[in-house]
Amino acid sequence: MSIFLNILLLIIGFVGLIKGADFFVDGSSALARIFKVPGVIIGLTIVAMGTSAPELAVSTSAAIQGANEIALSNVVGSNIFNLLGVLGVCALICPIPVEKTIIKRDFPFSILITVGLFIVTGIKLFSGFDFLNTGMLENIGMISRPVGIALLIIFAGYIGTLIYLARRNKVTEDDSGKNMPVWKCLLLIVVGLACIIIGGQLVVENAKGIAAALGMSETLIGLTIVAIGTSLPELVTSIVAARKGENGLAVGNVVGSNIFNILFILGVSATIHPIAVNYASVIDLLILVVVSIVTYVFSLTKKISRIEGAVMILMYAATTVFAIVR
Repeated sequence: MSIFLNILLLIIGFVGLIKGADFFVDGSSALARIFKVPGVIIGLTIVAMGTSAPELAVSTSAAIQGANEIALSNVVGSNIFNLLGVLGVCALICPIPVEKTIIKRDFPFSILITVGLFIVTGIKLFSGFDFLNTGMLENIGMISRPVGIALLIIFAGYIGTLIYLARRNKVTEDDSGKNMPVWKCLLLIVVGLACIIIGGQLVVENAKGIAAALGMSETLIGLTIVAIGTSLPELVTSIVAARKGENGLAVGNVVGSNIFNILFILGVSATIHPIAVNYASVIDLLILVVVSIVTYVFSLTKKISRIEGAVMILMYAATTVFAIVR
């Protein structure tokens, strides 16, 4: 394929991502107003699950083929990028307020399940493990089917809790946004999500083509373009939501996506086929735990500032460099 065609399709993909995110955020926020549900709940559920569709597709297909070590690296890499890349870029563009409910309930829950997953997969690290003489690709743990089923049960409980709280604590949102019928909200959400997914695929595939033509190695392409590519929906949706003042959607989307990735995507993947965990993935999980705690500390002021956003982007660059050189 000509590099010029790659560039054209790349531009079309970005247009699809941006317009799709526009439709998606408008439909989601209007739906929240109609049902008097806080935007943060919509961000944690509909928007989070929708923008995690690429990760779900990649991980499920890998699990069916029995090659789902990809599932874990895909989820961990996407979660790190969501926290440092997505929130970092959003904060750099415009400081983003963080909802009190996310600080008190959802962010700690996200950290808790991440720590739990690290303990389950890296249990050998706590029992006389030979850190120096173990290869990065050596399997040292497993996410078994029972663990996968447990993750799915926890996910169902979490979503059930969010639905219960939304029904109990209905709020009156301001009516400054567009009022539209439910069918139009759902149409915007579906069309927007389709544009986001198709646009994301076009961007990833054509960016890979351009990178290969410029002589980048497959490893470097995989660690950068593909990892970031599957998180493009979260990035674009959160930026659009933040610029529209839908801060509940912006931060809720990231935290909700991370919870969805760990509990649902890994739960489904491990239930289909147990996931072997190598040493590198356990280290990446430890990095995710540290990154989650740092981002949570930044959010405790109820706002992530531009300076903190810049720090988060530098941290992402550092984790990427470490992944390349290790």
